[in-house]
Amino acid sequence: MEAMWAQLGPAILPAFWVTIKLTVLSALGSMVFGTILTAMRVSPVRILRSIATFYINAVRNTPLTLVVLFCSFGLYQTLGLQMADRESATFLADNNFRLAVLGFILYTSAFVAECLRSGINTVDFGQAEAARSLGLSFGQTFQTIVFPQAIRGAVVPLGNTLIALTKNTTIASVIGVAEASLLMKEVIENHASQLFIIFGAFAIGFMLLTLPTGLAIGALANKMAVKR
Repeated sequence: MEAMWAQLGPAILPAFWVTIKLTVLSALGSMVFGTILTAMRVSPVRILRSIATFYINAVRNTPLTLVVLFCSFGLYQTLGLQMADRESATFLADNNFRLAVLGFILYTSAFVAECLRSGINTVDFGQAEAARSLGLSFGQTFQTIVFPQAIRGAVVPLGNTLIALTKNTTIASVIGVAEASLLMKEVIENHASQLFIIFGAFAIGFMLLTLPTGLAIGALANKMAVKR
């Protein structure tokens, strides 16, 4: 037991810090790319709608593991995409981390786009028609009228997507990112007899990340619902 905690104790907080960074960076990128996909999905330009629809449907039906592996083996090892300084002593760790973030963004943005589209469906179509009758372009209508209201209607689905993203960061371990699940695997390999204690420690860690997120999203949804 003491040997297990000697290995686990000093490393568990840095490992969960990596998990938090993966979540935050991926969430921000997914929100930006997901918003772009949403705008394309509801655009009056048919080709943009087709591209966004194909991308969203394809990615949502692709396992996240394959997306992350594609970023590592396809983009980096095959196409030579480098997302860190080659001369850096931490090149491999930094590059794998950023490739994992890219993979999470490419994957999660498809779900963000669907959440936002569900929020757009709650906006009265007459408001967009009124905006167009006043001479506003599609971009102006989307930015100033439709999207702000869609965000309010999509708070809960977006929150659920964020919680799912937090748990999905465990997939980053397949390309060697030193987040929480990779540490768990290493500790289990050395202390298999303490399996349930190790599982319990990491389960509590993820609960401490996701439960406050769920409570915060619920409070935000209630607050924004009052404003509507």
